[in-house]
Amino acid sequence: MGPYLAALLLAHCMTDTLTGPTALATDAWKPVRQLALRFGGGVGLLCGLWIVGLHLTGNNAFGPKQLLAELLVPFAVVASQWALRRRVQPAKPGLGRALGVGALTTVVAAALCAGSVWGLGQAAGEPALARHRAEIAEIMQTQMQDATKKSSPLQLTPKQRAVIAGITVNDLALANFQTVLLLGLVFSLPGGIFFRE
Repeated sequence: MGPYLAALLLAHCMTDTLTGPTALATDAWKPVRQLALRFGGGVGLLCGLWIVGLHLTGNNAFGPKQLLAELLVPFAVVASQWALRRRVQPAKPGLGRALGVGALTTVVAAALCAGSVWGLGQAAGEPALARHRAEIAEIMQTQMQDATKKSSPLQLTPKQRAVIAGITVNDLALANFQTVLLLGLVFSLPGGIFFRE
Protein backbone atom coordinates (compact mmCIF):
# COMPACT_ATOMS: atom_id res chain seq x y z
CA MET A 1 0.00 0.00 0.00
CA GLY A 2 2.86 2.35 0.73
CA PRO A 3 4.41 2.35 -2.79
CA TYR A 4 0.97 2.73 -4.39
CA LEU A 5 0.17 5.76 -2.22
CA ALA A 6 3.56 7.28 -2.96
CA ALA A 7 3.02 6.79 -6.72
CA LEU A 8 -0.42 8.43 -6.48
CA LEU A 9 1.02 11.37 -4.55
CA LEU A 10 3.85 11.76 -7.09
CA ALA A 11 1.39 11.66 -10.01
CA HIS A 12 -0.76 14.32 -8.32
CA CYS A 13 2.27 16.59 -7.77
CA MET A 14 3.40 16.15 -11.36
CA THR A 15 -0.09 17.03 -12.64
CA ASP A 16 -0.08 20.19 -10.55
CA THR A 17 3.40 21.05 -11.81
CA LEU A 18 2.47 20.54 -15.44
CA THR A 19 -0.79 22.53 -15.26
CA GLY A 20 0.03 25.11 -12.63
CA PRO A 21 1.07 28.76 -13.05
CA THR A 22 4.77 27.84 -13.35
CA ALA A 23 4.07 25.62 -16.35
CA LEU A 24 2.05 28.37 -18.00
CA ALA A 25 4.92 30.80 -17.49
CA THR A 26 7.31 28.31 -19.06
CA ASP A 27 4.94 27.79 -21.99
CA ALA A 28 5.00 31.55 -22.58
CA TRP A 29 8.55 31.10 -23.89
CA LYS A 30 7.62 28.31 -26.29
CA PRO A 31 6.81 30.70 -29.18
CA VAL A 32 10.11 32.47 -28.54
CA ARG A 33 12.04 29.24 -29.05
CA GLN A 34 9.99 28.19 -32.06
CA LEU A 35 10.30 31.53 -33.86
CA ALA A 36 13.99 31.85 -33.06
CA LEU A 37 14.66 28.41 -34.52
CA ARG A 38 12.55 29.17 -37.58
CA PHE A 39 13.95 32.62 -38.39
CA GLY A 40 17.48 32.04 -37.10
CA GLY A 41 17.70 28.66 -38.77
CA GLY A 42 16.32 30.04 -42.04
CA VAL A 43 18.70 32.96 -42.30
CA GLY A 44 21.60 30.81 -41.06
CA LEU A 45 20.87 28.31 -43.82
CA LEU A 46 20.77 31.13 -46.39
CA CYS A 47 24.16 32.39 -45.18
CA GLY A 48 25.58 28.88 -45.45
CA LEU A 49 24.21 28.43 -48.98
CA TRP A 50 25.65 31.81 -49.97
CA ILE A 51 29.10 30.88 -48.67
CA VAL A 52 29.05 27.54 -50.48
CA GLY A 53 27.74 29.27 -53.62
CA LEU A 54 30.62 31.76 -53.52
CA HIS A 55 33.10 28.92 -53.31
CA LEU A 56 31.47 26.92 -56.11
CA THR A 57 31.44 29.94 -58.44
CA GLY A 58 35.16 30.55 -57.95
CA ASN A 59 34.89 33.47 -55.52
CA ASN A 60 36.67 33.79 -52.20
CA ALA A 61 34.04 32.41 -49.82
CA PHE A 62 35.96 33.66 -46.78
CA GLY A 63 36.29 37.25 -48.00
CA PRO A 64 34.18 40.40 -47.73
CA LYS A 65 31.43 39.02 -50.01
CA GLN A 66 30.16 37.04 -47.00
CA LEU A 67 28.71 40.28 -45.71
CA LEU A 68 26.04 40.29 -48.43
CA ALA A 69 24.34 37.32 -46.76
CA GLU A 70 25.14 38.39 -43.20
CA LEU A 71 23.16 41.60 -43.75
CA LEU A 72 20.01 39.46 -43.87
CA VAL A 73 20.39 38.59 -40.17
CA PRO A 74 19.07 41.94 -38.81
CA PHE A 75 16.00 41.58 -41.02
CA ALA A 76 15.40 38.06 -39.68
CA VAL A 77 15.79 39.32 -36.10
CA VAL A 78 13.22 42.09 -36.54
CA ALA A 79 10.90 39.72 -38.44
CA SER A 80 11.02 37.22 -35.56
CA GLN A 81 10.13 39.97 -33.09
CA TRP A 82 7.23 41.08 -35.27
CA ALA A 83 6.03 37.47 -35.67
CA LEU A 84 6.14 36.98 -31.89
CA ARG A 85 3.95 40.02 -31.34
CA ARG A 86 1.42 38.73 -33.88
CA ARG A 87 1.44 35.21 -32.44
CA VAL A 88 0.72 36.22 -28.83
CA GLN A 89 -2.04 38.72 -29.67
CA PRO A 90 -4.16 39.94 -27.98
CA ALA A 91 -1.57 39.64 -25.20
CA LYS A 92 1.67 41.62 -25.36
CA PRO A 93 5.03 39.85 -25.64
CA GLY A 94 6.73 42.23 -23.24
CA LEU A 95 10.29 43.47 -23.40
CA GLY A 96 11.88 40.25 -22.10
CA ARG A 97 10.36 37.95 -24.70
CA ALA A 98 10.76 40.48 -27.52
CA LEU A 99 14.46 40.88 -26.74
CA GLY A 100 14.76 37.14 -26.09
CA VAL A 101 13.45 36.10 -29.49
CA GLY A 102 15.77 38.59 -31.19
CA ALA A 103 18.82 37.46 -29.24
CA LEU A 104 18.06 33.76 -29.70
CA THR A 105 17.45 34.25 -33.43
CA THR A 106 20.82 35.97 -33.65
CA VAL A 107 22.65 33.21 -31.78
CA VAL A 108 21.10 30.46 -33.95
CA ALA A 109 21.94 32.35 -37.15
CA ALA A 110 25.49 33.13 -35.99
CA ALA A 111 26.14 29.51 -35.04
CA LEU A 112 24.91 28.22 -38.41
CA CYS A 113 26.88 30.84 -40.37
CA ALA A 114 30.08 30.14 -38.46
CA GLY A 115 29.50 26.41 -38.79
CA SER A 116 29.16 26.83 -42.56
CA VAL A 117 32.44 28.74 -42.73
CA TRP A 118 34.19 26.12 -40.61
CA GLY A 119 32.71 23.24 -42.60
CA LEU A 120 33.65 24.79 -45.93
CA GLY A 121 37.16 25.48 -44.65
CA GLN A 122 37.53 21.84 -43.67
CA ALA A 123 36.14 20.60 -46.99
CA ALA A 124 37.94 23.08 -49.27
CA GLY A 125 41.23 22.68 -47.43
CA GLU A 126 44.47 24.61 -47.63
CA PRO A 127 44.17 25.86 -51.25
CA ALA A 128 41.07 27.92 -50.39
CA LEU A 129 42.74 29.31 -47.25
CA ALA A 130 45.91 30.16 -49.17
CA ARG A 131 43.83 32.06 -51.71
CA HIS A 132 42.09 33.97 -48.92
CA ARG A 133 45.41 34.85 -47.27
CA ALA A 134 46.77 36.13 -50.60
CA GLU A 135 43.68 38.30 -51.05
CA ILE A 136 44.06 39.75 -47.55
CA ALA A 137 47.72 40.56 -48.21
CA GLU A 138 46.79 42.28 -51.47
CA ILE A 139 44.04 44.32 -49.81
CA MET A 140 46.34 45.39 -46.98
CA GLN A 141 49.10 46.36 -49.39
CA THR A 142 46.66 48.44 -51.48
CA GLN A 143 45.38 50.19 -48.36
CA MET A 144 48.93 50.99 -47.24
CA GLN A 145 49.70 52.36 -50.69
CA ASP A 146 46.58 54.56 -50.70
CA ALA A 147 47.26 55.82 -47.17
CA THR A 148 50.85 56.90 -47.84
CA LYS A 149 50.28 58.24 -51.39
CA LYS A 150 53.82 57.28 -52.39
CA SER A 151 54.71 56.18 -55.89
CA SER A 152 57.14 53.48 -54.74
CA PRO A 153 55.38 50.22 -53.82
CA LEU A 154 55.23 49.43 -50.12
CA GLN A 155 55.74 45.91 -48.85
CA LEU A 156 54.10 44.26 -45.88
CA THR A 157 56.35 43.80 -42.88
CA PRO A 158 57.43 40.29 -41.89
CA LYS A 159 55.23 40.56 -38.80
CA GLN A 160 52.17 41.41 -40.92
CA ARG A 161 52.92 38.53 -43.27
CA ALA A 162 53.26 36.16 -40.32
CA VAL A 163 49.87 37.25 -38.95
CA ILE A 164 48.24 36.69 -42.35
CA ALA A 165 49.97 33.32 -42.78
CA GLY A 166 48.70 32.24 -39.35
CA ILE A 167 45.00 32.63 -40.23
CA THR A 168 43.17 29.35 -39.67
CA VAL A 169 39.68 28.03 -40.37
CA ASN A 170 38.86 28.47 -36.69
CA ASP A 171 39.84 32.16 -36.88
CA LEU A 172 37.59 32.67 -39.89
CA ALA A 173 34.65 30.89 -38.26
CA LEU A 174 35.08 32.88 -35.03
CA ALA A 175 35.26 36.18 -36.94
CA ASN A 176 32.11 35.22 -38.84
CA PHE A 177 30.30 34.30 -35.61
CA GLN A 178 31.26 37.60 -33.98
CA THR A 179 30.19 39.66 -37.01
CA VAL A 180 26.78 38.01 -37.28
CA LEU A 181 26.27 38.20 -33.51
CA LEU A 182 27.08 41.91 -33.46
CA LEU A 183 24.82 42.67 -36.44
CA GLY A 184 21.89 40.78 -34.95
CA LEU A 185 22.20 42.11 -31.41
CA VAL A 186 22.51 45.72 -32.56
CA PHE A 187 19.14 45.44 -34.31
CA SER A 188 17.59 43.24 -31.63
CA LEU A 189 17.49 46.01 -29.04
CA PRO A 190 15.46 48.64 -30.94
CA GLY A 191 13.28 45.91 -32.47
CA GLY A 192 12.56 44.46 -29.02
CA ILE A 193 11.63 47.87 -27.65
CA PHE A 194 9.36 48.61 -30.61
CA PHE A 195 7.60 45.23 -30.72
CA ARG A 196 7.24 44.73 -26.95
CA GLU A 197 3.60 45.85 -27.04
